[in-house]
Amino acid sequence: MTCHTATTTTTISKSKATKRVALIGMPNTGKSTFFNRITGVSAHVGNWPGVTVDLLQANVKINDETTEFVDLPGIYNFNGFSEDEKVVQTFLENYAIDLVLVIINAAQIDRQIRLPLQIKALGLPAVLMLNMSDEAKQYGIQIDTEELSKRLEMPVFLISAKYGKGYMNAYMAISEELKNVENYVKLNNLTSWIEAQEDISLSDIDTVLNGAVLMPSQMAQNFTAQVDKILLHPVWGLPLFFLGMFLVFWAVWNIGLPSIDLLEIVVEWVQSSIVEPLAQLFPEIVQDFLINGVWAGVTTVASFVPLIIVFFIIMAVLEDSGYLSRSAYLMDAFMAKLGLDGRSFVLHIMGFGCNVPALMGTRVMRSPALRLLTMLIIPFGLCSARLQVFVFIIAAVFPNGNGAIVLFSLYILSFLVAIITAALFQGVYKNEEPFILELPPYRFPTLKQVLLRSWGEVREFLVRASGFITVGCIAVWVLTSLPPGATGLDTIGGKIGQFMSPIMDPIGINPYLTLSLFFGFIAKEIVIGSLAVIYSMSEQNVSSNIAETVTFIQGYSFCIFCLLYTPCLSTLATIVKEAKSWKFSLLSLVFPLVLAWVSSFIFYQGALALGF
Repeated sequence: MTCHTATTTTTISKSKATKRVALIGMPNTGKSTFFNRITGVSAHVGNWPGVTVDLLQANVKINDETTEFVDLPGIYNFNGFSEDEKVVQTFLENYAIDLVLVIINAAQIDRQIRLPLQIKALGLPAVLMLNMSDEAKQYGIQIDTEELSKRLEMPVFLISAKYGKGYMNAYMAISEELKNVENYVKLNNLTSWIEAQEDISLSDIDTVLNGAVLMPSQMAQNFTAQVDKILLHPVWGLPLFFLGMFLVFWAVWNIGLPSIDLLEIVVEWVQSSIVEPLAQLFPEIVQDFLINGVWAGVTTVASFVPLIIVFFIIMAVLEDSGYLSRSAYLMDAFMAKLGLDGRSFVLHIMGFGCNVPALMGTRVMRSPALRLLTMLIIPFGLCSARLQVFVFIIAAVFPNGNGAIVLFSLYILSFLVAIITAALFQGVYKNEEPFILELPPYRFPTLKQVLLRSWGEVREFLVRASGFITVGCIAVWVLTSLPPGATGLDTIGGKIGQFMSPIMDPIGINPYLTLSLFFGFIAKEIVIGSLAVIYSMSEQNVSSNIAETVTFIQGYSFCIFCLLYTPCLSTLATIVKEAKSWKFSLLSLVFPLVLAWVSSFIFYQGALALGF
């Protein structure tokens, strides 16, 4: 073992069979897009003892050798103190690597070159990918990659990870670098080295860029600037944003809901032609278990897959286009008054897909107080699981065609509750961290990207359907089938619902709906599946039954409670892991439950008082 540089880098003789490549880059530079391109669909969450977050890894054959690619979290530099930066530091200190792929935005090379310079100072073997080269060209930026390569002492390539431009040249260079690797490197005492290093100065950056990179003195007016004049307008910006979100729910209602009916036809045919004939081979109680327990519950949830696809396609377009970053900018001034910042608003919106990744996204925040306050409001986001519940209930109790407006009102409510929560707790979790935001140019997402992201979310949903949802529906069947021969409110489940009646009657929620909320704590998707099991009916018949027995204000009160009450089990587990505080985790469990009851009570009793 011999020291490679005067820093912390150590060169170690080759002894492991698998080579390892680490991808490092700033957020929103297309690092994960490049990772997906080079690894295909083989990526999975790796097991990295000592690392506090999940990292994607994939094994790829290069030069007839197995090469392990690891996608590290996005960081701005090695000097930061955010969770993601600590993860990268920990990884490089604990795991040996053969090569680093540094991905930065070519259009912002003057602001992002600091990270490659730090990689160079550490003595790490690296290849620099200047991604989004097509955007840099549009801005009139000219880059001499050969000269830049000499100054940085590493290969440099202009690429477009999204469209594949320059990819093959970069791939061949990676292959060549790995072929020539004889030793792998590991960093020792990286944190101490970072503390002892002087920060890279502007003169250091100028020395590297001058003559190698030509930046236009004044960026020409472009599409992004023209669109921002409208969408970031101080008066019209926010109304346009909320109009856009209304159109999202309009599309979900008018495109996603009809698609559910088509899938129901398929489900009913499969049930009558295959499931029921096969089930007749078993005793009657087993038939009831298979048809009214497992099949009814899971297929009711699965029938909402088309709606989820529509929702995630739209959200993928909004996020990949760069518009969600603008929403952070628009909301920052207002969120600052609540002790939050624009990132908190974006993460709240990201929670529309699933609260779990949104909670994990708070790692980019350096302020512990800001992280906790943001984590407290994210679970109020109208996630895709709740979306299914709301569409189902609204379609049953409000069938006159204005469901999109009712659905959008729940989105507004989730936003208002987040505001109220932040206002209540900003004195407890005081944030003093300044907010810095890099607005990316508008981009047109490719169809492939959008479909891949949507499929990823749907796949995640189907994984839950085969796990939590199936177990939940079986548990509901057991509670609503025992004791033998009992039905309705005479079952164990019915008794539980009746026991809770003194608490739930004042908010208009009957024992059947109450029981479904119990299982919604496991996963909100189970709420719909459990209703099919509780009523022992198909989805269509359950909807008809609810339409006959539940009024609109009762149905809307149920939606309010479902929106706000205790987050699902996976969300709560993430809060425990991320917050590292049982006191805060307990608050995240109890506060939403109390808030849900109070909000539903105010709505329901107020509506009754007004004569509804």
